[in-house]
Amino acid sequence: MFFNRSKSYKSELFNEKTFYEKFLKDLELAKKEVVIESPYITANRMETFNHVFQRILNKKIKIHLITRDPVEHDDEYLKHQAVNEILRCKELGMQLTLLNGYHHRKLAFIDRKILWEGSLNILSYNKSLEIMRRIEDESSVRQMLRFIKL
Repeated sequence: MFFNRSKSYKSELFNEKTFYEKFLKDLELAKKEVVIESPYITANRMETFNHVFQRILNKKIKIHLITRDPVEHDDEYLKHQAVNEILRCKELGMQLTLLNGYHHRKLAFIDRKILWEGSLNILSYNKSLEIMRRIEDESSVRQMLRFIKL
């Protein structure tokens, strides 16, 4: 069991309505790297990120996206969207990892200092009720990275 005794530990909860405003601010303030793990990628949701991702990449900050391999999507429309968005991300210079097996984690790491975790598919969210926790603590980030073997 893990108990965080860090003096600077900060945790906040967000829902599907409040998440993106804070998350986009975190992305804009990134200095070294952004890692986002989201099982699905849709064109509609990527519209939210295209401009900020381009600005991040222009600052020479690494972006690593981890998602399900589109061949595992049952829905042909979702599969097509995911392939197109993955190709676009690669063209922009992002690193991508495609996972096989039933991948369903929703995580993000900003500069190895901020961890986002919860139920919201960051790169594909549409209409459902969701929760995301923002943890500002390097120890918690390291613990999660070790736990998921990243």
